[in-house]
Amino acid sequence: MIALLLAVAAQAAAVSPVLGPIGRQELPAKGCAAYLWSAADRQLVAMATADPGTLRLSLGGKTVDLARVAIEGPARLGFPASADYRGGAVSAHLTLEVMQQEGLTAGARVPSGALQIDRPGEDGIVVPVAGLVGCRA
Repeated sequence: MIALLLAVAAQAAAVSPVLGPIGRQELPAKGCAAYLWSAADRQLVAMATADPGTLRLSLGGKTVDLARVAIEGPARLGFPASADYRGGAVSAHLTLEVMQQEGLTAGARVPSGALQIDRPGEDGIVVPVAGLVGCRA
């Protein structure tokens, strides 16, 4: 029985998650970037840049950059309420609540958001996210 449990645990550990951490990311030389972590485990799972509109993710252990193809709603610090991104066969939909507040300079909070990822032939996933926006002139 213990051998069976160890085999199952080893197999589960060998399978990489669909959406993984992206590691440390630098602030762009100019403009704003949103750093988003998974609300479930506080891992940095995405970085979106305002201009050019891009979204960086780690899918199955591989870092991918997606281009923004559509926006909806008013933008704060260059981030619309809703945006669509595509790259290769991957598409993503990102919704963000960006809140500027007194005392937070050169950026804003992202108290809530959702990141939906779709790939052909794969189950889609939706990850609740939160984070911070940082800007550089």
